[in-house]
Amino acid sequence: MRTVLVTGGTRGIGREVVRQLCESWRVVVGGTSESAVAEVVDDCPDAVGFVCDLTDEDAVAAAVASLDDVDAVVHSAGVVGYGSVEDTTRADWRHVMEVNVVAVADLTRLLLPKLRAARGTVVVINSGSGFNASPNTAVYAASKFAVRAWADALRAEERGMVRVSSVHPGRVDTDMQRELQAAEGRDYDPSIALEVTSVAKAVVFALAADPDAVVESISVRPSGRR
Repeated sequence: MRTVLVTGGTRGIGREVVRQLCESWRVVVGGTSESAVAEVVDDCPDAVGFVCDLTDEDAVAAAVASLDDVDAVVHSAGVVGYGSVEDTTRADWRHVMEVNVVAVADLTRLLLPKLRAARGTVVVINSGSGFNASPNTAVYAASKFAVRAWADALRAEERGMVRVSSVHPGRVDTDMQRELQAAEGRDYDPSIALEVTSVAKAVVFALAADPDAVVESISVRPSGRR
């Protein structure tokens, strides 16, 4: 059975990706809370946990060293950043970039020998903000532009060895979306957002591509029909 590591696997899109994959993959559930990871693992046959803070370099290295073969990684862990350029501090920039870019790049670096051996796949949950920036999203959009550039470079470097896919959803009905709409000063409206199942299906599609194909980029936007 193929093995996939899903970061951010205890909430939102990541948890739904785990749910959709756990019947046909051995899923490694990534998260920072041991109890939250254990809860998801208990619901999935053959799943195991990957508990660590992705911003802790030593903890990530130790967690990767404990893994056996890995056929794919889905980078779903991430944070939102909202505020004007004037109000965004150096600490804000460091935090968002560390989680959304540096942690993704470093975890993948450590996994590359396993992924190359498996002719595996890297899937990055990016965002519509990886293509366009709007007011008050400078730090978040910058992180998503950066991780898109990183994915493009990795794809070019590893072509023929490791497939690299970027999934760019619009607004998604998650805790992060609740946080964002609260920061925008409005009551939460799920009707303007995708359901997590729709985004997870795009991830599954990228992973299921035939060996001769790579799904380089998918943009998934709300249809307005919800």
